[in-house]
Amino acid sequence: MRAGIAIFARAPVPGRAKRRLVPALGEEGAADLQRRMTDRVVAAAVEARAGSVSLWCTPDCRHPSFRALGARHRIRLRVQRGRDLGERMGAAMRHLLERHTFALLAGSDCPALGAAAFRQAAEWLDGGADAVLAPALDGGYVLIGLRRFEASLFAGMAWGTDRVLVETRRRFAALGWEWRETESLPDIDRPEDLVHLGPGPDFISEQEIK
Repeated sequence: MRAGIAIFARAPVPGRAKRRLVPALGEEGAADLQRRMTDRVVAAAVEARAGSVSLWCTPDCRHPSFRALGARHRIRLRVQRGRDLGERMGAAMRHLLERHTFALLAGSDCPALGAAAFRQAAEWLDGGADAVLAPALDGGYVLIGLRRFEASLFAGMAWGTDRVLVETRRRFAALGWEWRETESLPDIDRPEDLVHLGPGPDFISEQEIK
């Protein structure tokens, strides 16, 4: 398809990654979970075969896990640029939409975001939808897709609050856009979110939770 797909990720550095999960997992455990979730989301985006995938890194692209992902999946690594999350997302979306017919941007905190969701979002945009959202259970979203760039979607947003999804819908409506939404999915940000991780070796066992 004609999509550009950006995955946003923070370097899995102990003490800096997933800090709200440190009380449950410790600094090393929280960072390792960040790494594993990023691996899962990148693999899903590549598996979807919905477009060109790139990994947008912060604070830079030098972490060995980023380099390994780039080599394994043959995807480009880019640095997130901007003073806050909204500026960084806006800059990435602008970049993609200058080069592709439509664009998808997803975070790396939702391992439940699978290849099918990426394909569905791309199909809706290819079919004429102005935008696509994958809502998060916490009131945000885990994926956004656009056919054209609109800076107002990323400016002045109360990121990290339960108002992000509602406000984004309001802004879509104000633009007169038609959009589609996937099922709601869980972000893994806080200790209480850990119940949403499926069993198995890819993530954490009960023994790893403090």
